[in-house]
Amino acid sequence: MTKIKLATLWLGGCSGCHMSFLDLDEWLIDLAAQVDVAYSPLADTKEYPDEVDVALVEGAVANNEHLHLIHQVRRRTKVIIAFGDCAVTGNVTALRNALGSPASILQQLYVNRADLHGQMPTDPEVMPVLLDQVLSVHAVVPVDVYLPGCPPSAERIRTALEQVLAGKLGRFAGREMIKFG
Repeated sequence: MTKIKLATLWLGGCSGCHMSFLDLDEWLIDLAAQVDVAYSPLADTKEYPDEVDVALVEGAVANNEHLHLIHQVRRRTKVIIAFGDCAVTGNVTALRNALGSPASILQQLYVNRADLHGQMPTDPEVMPVLLDQVLSVHAVVPVDVYLPGCPPSAERIRTALEQVLAGKLGRFAGREMIKFG
């Protein structure tokens, strides 16, 4: 049996979707028999691999590193699942959009409200350059499946993965499968 190459990513968000993924508990053992985890914040992989079958993408696109990574993921992945409300709509991460330009926000946070010796972060190795607007994943690249929830329940994640493992793209119905929040 050929295993599916599965990736999970964490862009701009809180990691709650990955915590919900871990709530799959003992089903993770069954899942491990059917997939090879090719990339994940839960593993120590540094480079996104070629020819990934399915990627669960958590979080919104908020900085230049996210932008680069999500384009790379789209080029190298057959099925992208927008994983959680931040990936689907921008959600809490996109609240930054109403606060003005990234420069003015950083000025407020790192200089004006600093206790001592405030200074702007300038090293992109320390803090990636923020995009002018936080974007949902589908605003940047095509998405194949939307998995809403903040975070999606383990049951919803399992249903989505079972459909993908069966060779079907996720088609959800009913309030428990398609509600946000």
